Amino acid sequence: MRYMMIVKHKEAQGMPPKELMDAIGKLTEEAIKDGTLLGNGGLLSTAAGASVRLSGGRVTVTDGPFTEAKEIIGGYALFELKSKEEAVAGAVQFMELHKKYWPAWEGETEVREMMMQQDCAAKK
Repeated sequence: MRYMMIVKHKEAQGMPPKELMDAIGKLTEEAIKDGTLLGNGGLLSTAAGASVRLSGGRVTVTDGPFTEAKEIIGGYALFELKSKEEAVAGAVQFMELHKKYWPAWEGETEVREMMMQQDCAAKK
């Protein structure tokens, strides 16, 4: 089963400590070696982005930063895992690294199972 981990946090928390990035790098290497990590990435601030919205039949584009955003998506990871429990355990391990190396940081990792192509075809 595929799971997406979505990391959310307040926008202006600063750069992560080197020790945290090193620990995440080690965790990433292990997941690549065991074949469970399919892709991941951190995201720049909303100031570097844009929002494309469909509302009332109109498509509008708004450049960042997004002042109304209370929290943002700061990064993601895509995994192939055996169960939701395994996915949650991975998210807990990731958050424990933040707790250890960046104790003032606050945020969450949302764990979501992905709909596979055959799931979409079955719903037609």
